[in-house]
Amino acid sequence: MNNLLEMEKHWNLTDDAFEKQFESAVLDPLWFTHEAHLRLAWIHIQKCGITKARKTIAKQIHQYTIKLGASDKFHATLTAAAVNTVYHFILKDSEASFKDLIATYPRLKYDFKTLLHCHYTSEILFSEQAKHKVLAPDLLPYDS
Repeated sequence: MNNLLEMEKHWNLTDDAFEKQFESAVLDPLWFTHEAHLRLAWIHIQKCGITKARKTIAKQIHQYTIKLGASDKFHATLTAAAVNTVYHFILKDSEASFKDLIATYPRLKYDFKTLLHCHYTSEILFSEQAKHKVLAPDLLPYDS
């Protein structure tokens, strides 16, 4: 239970504070969970649209991992896939807050791997090339 509470700590911050702490790489790495990653995507898509969000998030996450000395953790294709997946669900419910989106579509939080495998085979998604360069889905394209 303690671990779950730790994973939810990003909710102690407003969207603006969360984004700023992440961008400046002062956000506690324990707070940057899968859900927090999706939240960051939602924030950026809402603020600046999908095209800019794709670029900004990739850049920020890459810089964050570098500042933490964990640049090997950055995965370009997974980052893009996360943004594209959040965008897909935003298109279904554009008025939802992030909390509402996660509540309405719990697969985002609890079955994300299955969502990714609708678009990518494991061979492509987990290839070395996919870590360094955004690869296009080899199964089903994402919404534009």
